[in-house]
Amino acid sequence: MTTRELLVDVSDLTVDFGSVRAVDGLSFTLEAGGALGVVGESGSGKSASAYALLGLHRGTGARVGGTVKVAGTDVNAADDAGLRALRGAKAAMVFQDPLSSLDPYHPVADQIAEVYRVHHRASRKAARARAVEVLDRVGIPDAARRSRLRPHEFSGGMRQRALIAMALACEPRLIVADEPTTALDVTVQAQILDLLHTLRQETGMGLLLVTHDVGVAAESVDDVLVMREGREVERGPVARVLGSPREAYTKELLAAVPRVETRRVVPSQRVAEDVTPLLEAVDLRREFGRGSGKVAAVGGVSLTVHAGQTLGIVGESGSGKTTLGRMLVRLLDPTAGRLRYGGTEIGSLSEKELRPFRRELQMVFQDPVASLNPRRSVGESVADPLRAAGERDEGRVRDRVGALLERVGLDPAHFERYPHEFSGGQRQRIGIARALAAEPKVIVCDEPVSALDVTTQAQVVALLAELQRELGIGLVFIAHDLAVVRQVSDRVAVMRGGLIVEQGSADEVYGDPQDPYTKQLLAAVPALDPGLAAARRAARRELAAA
Repeated sequence: MTTRELLVDVSDLTVDFGSVRAVDGLSFTLEAGGALGVVGESGSGKSASAYALLGLHRGTGARVGGTVKVAGTDVNAADDAGLRALRGAKAAMVFQDPLSSLDPYHPVADQIAEVYRVHHRASRKAARARAVEVLDRVGIPDAARRSRLRPHEFSGGMRQRALIAMALACEPRLIVADEPTTALDVTVQAQILDLLHTLRQETGMGLLLVTHDVGVAAESVDDVLVMREGREVERGPVARVLGSPREAYTKELLAAVPRVETRRVVPSQRVAEDVTPLLEAVDLRREFGRGSGKVAAVGGVSLTVHAGQTLGIVGESGSGKTTLGRMLVRLLDPTAGRLRYGGTEIGSLSEKELRPFRRELQMVFQDPVASLNPRRSVGESVADPLRAAGERDEGRVRDRVGALLERVGLDPAHFERYPHEFSGGQRQRIGIARALAAEPKVIVCDEPVSALDVTTQAQVVALLAELQRELGIGLVFIAHDLAVVRQVSDRVAVMRGGLIVEQGSADEVYGDPQDPYTKQLLAAVPALDPGLAAARRAARRELAAA
């Protein structure tokens, strides 16, 4: 048996940011052609470790210790010229957010060509030809024409492909991919993971994949390194680590991963569902633009929400699910159709007429950072609905806010703290507390857990289920993550192109999907079993070739 060349050799790596040790004595290796997944929650040190492979901490004030060797280069000992020779030519990075990694002012091909010319003595024409070649290689359709477009003219999936193309331009021996699919829909995510797998097979490059999504790791790598608080928890072949984890933390992490095949467990004390809908949409429609530029974001949707029930709405970016959610709580006015709440037609009411209903229809947004005022304490933000309802007694306001914060698992003493002092999961809990302050009957949750780690995600989902059980709230849960929606929903509606293509009980939709699009979505969900993941990848390849 031949031994493959050691491409990455990390020994006793430490990374310090001021007094905080982000990486603490980490050691691992990666052979040429191999794929290692570094898995962990936010703050585990996985990205800090990945950045150290390309010397990206240099000049940031971070202190890096230990030994890092990549493709024959001693990264920590190399001078600036040595690092420039390493980056792009021997090792390349694919970042999480392509919009912040690509220059918005220049065509995509020009940016790739510039990277190529840094490492090769090539003419502008030859470099541009290379850019078109790698864009075509990563599956950008009509690559020659699209190469002239700027990043904002690409979809999210195409921008990520463009970043991978840029990384491939100089044929590096190692690609470091930092959460490359986090913001993507399941079908686009599957395409990117399939692409990385194919490139690795065809070029023999090594892949280091950083992700908090255990399913993504199962789809993509040979070995897994689980990190927590800067240290290694467990490492080994992906099938062994995910199939028979040895460490308690790895087991905890895997237990929190939502699975598309797991039914919702209905609590025994759950409020009985009312026969009469709490909220009912009939042929609801919303258009944007005018004249020939008019676009129907939601093109005629009918659904019902009952007290004590959760309706899950799934669909990819641009399917209209967020627009629909905003209409359901009248943050957006419907262009046409009817919206009834408690039997009252509210779709055409004026703002003044809507006031009696505002408290009972609430929304929890995807990004709590954007929906919480950074200049106001979280207590003041949670108190807003109380004051809007006419409560003037400051003592009662503080008592009520304290009770709400405690209700969602936060310390009432944190009233005076500001949003930046909380983690992502804690900020989402604050958003839920603010929604609860109005004592709502319906809460629309728009991607409330998409940016959270799996354990935090599980905590927020459990909190919503508990609140629903106790208060009889009707929930609308909007997400592109089919596994999470299965976990929380009684009924599910699948959206595509502004329309509901399939709707029914969660068991019906997931167990026996009727629409081809629903089947496509379910087939793209990452599998925790590497064997099943490989079979699904082969099936997708056959489907694409047909």
